[in-house]
Amino acid sequence: MRHLEISDLITAVDLRDGSRLPVRRDEVVRQLRDGGDERAARIVAGLPTDRDGTLDPDAVDRLLISVHTELQRLSEELRIGNRLVHLLGPLFTAIRADGAHPGPYRLVDIGCGLGYLVRWLAATDALGPDVELIGVDLNAALVGEADRLARAEGLDCRFVHGNAFELPEAATVYVSTGVLHHFSAAALTGFFQAQAASPALAFCHFDIAATSLAPLGARVFHRARMRHPLGRHDGVVSAERAHDDATLLRTAAVPGLRALLYEPRGLSNPFCTTLRPVLGVRPHLEAPLRQALGGRASRRLVGPEHLGEAARPGGEAAR
Repeated sequence: MRHLEISDLITAVDLRDGSRLPVRRDEVVRQLRDGGDERAARIVAGLPTDRDGTLDPDAVDRLLISVHTELQRLSEELRIGNRLVHLLGPLFTAIRADGAHPGPYRLVDIGCGLGYLVRWLAATDALGPDVELIGVDLNAALVGEADRLARAEGLDCRFVHGNAFELPEAATVYVSTGVLHHFSAAALTGFFQAQAASPALAFCHFDIAATSLAPLGARVFHRARMRHPLGRHDGVVSAERAHDDATLLRTAAVPGLRALLYEPRGLSNPFCTTLRPVLGVRPHLEAPLRQALGGRASRRLVGPEHLGEAARPGGEAAR
């Protein structure tokens, strides 16, 4: 069975200008059935359409906002903000200490959805007042709702509808949560190359840890916590699509950036690990980043050359 997420198929945008494109319901149903996913096909077949058979864009937007609201609750339960700051705090400490790049700095969240991460960072001021917080998404409805929530909460952050790599002001650090598995392994290299080609100094992308327990855990967790069948379906498929550690490090190892994985499988408990990040830093920042992390945390940050050693029985994971 091909692993297709419904949310990837029921909206489409023109990548040149971000404008919305019509999506025919019967075409999405056909794709899902061709991929062997009859359950997903039935979910889409029940979505409303306009007279010409295209999915009703307003109904799709309402559905996606509802599902992303539930995803925000999961992010709160999994303490995604705290996990990210555990690495971003030392990363910005290293950038500031380097001295070659005085602030202010700019953090850009790619595929921000409802902007939970950006809003959490703004509410906690966890990275300091010299870090501007920007969320970017290709879905205009999600960006609009993120902006509405931020204004209602009185937060100092902003949201942009468009391509994160085409902002008029360059990012200092790119981040994302739950985005990498939406790319094929081949497309991931281009994703990381775009960041290496930018003026950004680093990236930190959290995604589902590809453990043997991940699909089962996602099935149990999403069935218990997600109300709409689309959210339940896509949550499980996300875990099935997750990239393994070797794929992430291989695709992230692009010229100009040092690829690093935090808590790879050999250094983590598969029963507890749901998400883990892949980082890329300009090579001169690796040493100050490790110094800022300190001790055990620094040792849990590994490059491609150490991944096999860390994963072997009796290696670092066993000590």
